[in-house]
Formats: sequence, C-alpha cells, structure tokens
Amino acid sequence: FDDKERGAAIGTWSGFSAITTAIGPVLGGWLVESVSWRAVFFINVPLALLVLVVSAKHIDESRDPSRSGRVDWTGAILGILGLSGLVLGLLEWPPLGTTHPLVVAALIVGVVSLALMLFVESRAKSPMLSLALFKSRTFSLANGLTLVLYAALSVMMFLLPLNLIQVQGYSATAAGASILPFPIIMFVLSRWSGGLVARVGSRLPLTIGPAVAAGGLLLLARPGVGASFWTSFFPAVVVLGIGMAITVAPLTTTVMSSADQSHSGAASGINNAVSRIGGLLAIAVVGVMLSSVFGSRMGDRLKAIPLSAEARANVARELPKMAGMKLDSLPGMTAAERPAVKAAVDDSFIAAFRLAMIVAAALALLAAITGFAIIDGSKSAPRRKQKS
Repeated sequence: FDDKERGAAIGTWSGFSAITTAIGPVLGGWLVESVSWRAVFFINVPLALLVLVVSAKHIDESRDPSRSGRVDWTGAILGILGLSGLVLGLLEWPPLGTTHPLVVAALIVGVVSLALMLFVESRAKSPMLSLALFKSRTFSLANGLTLVLYAALSVMMFLLPLNLIQVQGYSATAAGASILPFPIIMFVLSRWSGGLVARVGSRLPLTIGPAVAAGGLLLLARPGVGASFWTSFFPAVVVLGIGMAITVAPLTTTVMSSADQSHSGAASGINNAVSRIGGLLAIAVVGVMLSSVFGSRMGDRLKAIPLSAEARANVARELPKMAGMKLDSLPGMTAAERPAVKAAVDDSFIAAFRLAMIVAAALALLAAITGFAIIDGSKSAPRRKQKS
C-alpha cells in the first residue's frame, strides 16, 4: 500500500487482529474448563495449518534484493540464548534467591549473548537484526514506545486473569469474557485510528493513546477483593481499550513509514519482535517484584494468625504459588483456620497486583513521553520513493 492508503490498511489489519483477540480468551477459558489446559495449545495446530494453506495460495512473494537470502543462524542462536538466559534467571530469582548458581549463570549467559548478538549483527552481511534501521530517529523512538507500552499491556494481560480467577472467584471462561470490551473497542476504532497519521501526524495519537492507556491501568489498581465487575474492572478495561485503539494502528504505520520500502518487512518484523520481547521481559521482571511484595505482605499477615507449626511451615512452602495455593488440601490446617489464611492470601495478592498495575501505568506514561518526542514522518523519516 502507498503512503495514503497504508494507515487505513493497517487499521483494518488491527481490527481483524482484535476479533481474534476477543475470541481467544473466551474460547481458551471454555477449553480449560471443559476439556483440558492442553487443548488451548492443540487448537493452534489446525489454525496454523490453515494459515500455511492461505499463505501459499493467496499471498504474493516479495523479496529484498539487497539481502543474500541466507539465514543468520549465529544472530538467531545468540538472540535465543540471550532472551532465554535473562528470562530463566528472572523467573528463578524469587524461589532460588539472587546468589543461586542457576540464577547467576542464566543472567550472565543472557547478558553476554545479547551483547555478542549486537556485535555479530553489526558486522553480518545479511543480519537478522538490521541495526542500520535504527539510524532513523522515528524508527528507534517508535520501537522504544512499542517496548514499554507492550510491556505494560503484557503485565496486565498476564496478571488480570490471575486476579479474576484466583482472588475474585471468576471461572476461566468468565475471566476471558471480562476482557472482551478491549478487543471490541479495538475493532470498532482501528480503521479510524489507522488514518490518524495521514491527518494529524504521528505525535498526537502516539502521545494521547498511551496516556489514556495509562489511565486504564491505574483504574485497574483500584478494585479490592469482591469488587463489582461493572463498576471496577469494566471501566478500566474500556479506558485501556480506547487508549490502545488510538495507539496501535498509528504506531505500526509510523514504523512502516520510517523505513525504506525494501526494508519494510524487516521493520515490521523488528517491531513485532520488540513488542513480544517487551512483554516477555516485563512479565519476568514484574514477577520478581510481585513475589517479593506478596511474600512480605503474607509474612506480616501470618504473624497475626494463630497456626500450628506444621500448618505455618506448609503455608511457607506454598508461598511461591501466591494466590494459586491450594489451602483445602494443605496438611496441618484446620477448617477454622483456612478462611483467615485465604483472606491473607487474597489481601497480599491484591497489594502486589496494585503495585504491578501502577508500574504498568508508569511504563505506559513513559510510552506517551516517547511518542511526544517523535517528529512527524514528513519532517524526519526517510520518505519512500514513489514510482511514477
């Protein structure tokens, strides 16, 4: 698509992505309840096969003539090792401790591998990650915005279902359905927002959208245990959906327009990867913080609850599960003691969840600041040469 049509096309793409985002959590929740959690993964197999068939029959081939066609295996392996090392180290940090050999080794492997990847990519003839694209200020800022905004969104999407199911008592299907306002708003507004860049430029939607999303994340920090969905969670999800609808299509349009047409595939791929990396690292980092806050709060609450030594020790062993701990089957705990411990678990998780939402809102505000720093494409981004 040329510059005039690209925004609307990306808006349409965002809208159809939103449809599947709406179906996925509800269908996934139903499968978990009715079949098995394994079914959530098996259902991807026929969907992936369908994509392969459609791609082979209906998508035109395109190729960057400046690239050799060789796969950058060295860069790919270093990228895998780097991200895997960082995430493994962060995930094992809370249960094993900072000085555990596995944690230390994983983090070192992660950092060193990513540093080596950047070194290799800067010298490769056909790099997986073309560092030359980041010479564009617009491209770099747009990807920075993507990193922090999708980090914030991923934290919410990961933790909200845990809150709804484990603390608020929702079924898996109901928890999936509770997020429906978000993709519905995305679907309705995406084509409109896709044309914003052509009408008002990049800066305005990429500043306002993340700021509105930050407001929705802050609203999610309000509800306590037993909060009403319609007065607590629903308004927050609606505000978040509006913010993301304003942002997503203009953000993708800005990324695509900031690179030369021959590199648009790499630009799109990098931006998608950045969004996934942001979510991956944010969940791991916030997981460390969540575990720490939950453990500290539970320690204070348990001091006020009279428990046997056996029950107290068993609760301590279950702490890494946070709100997912199974108190009904915990040895040494009487039926009279369970409600008090359950209340302590719920209160501690809500305290940790609130802090996580505040952190997510801060990340979204950082995305808004980054969006404000973007100079509209006509002023900074390299324009594509149009064929006459």
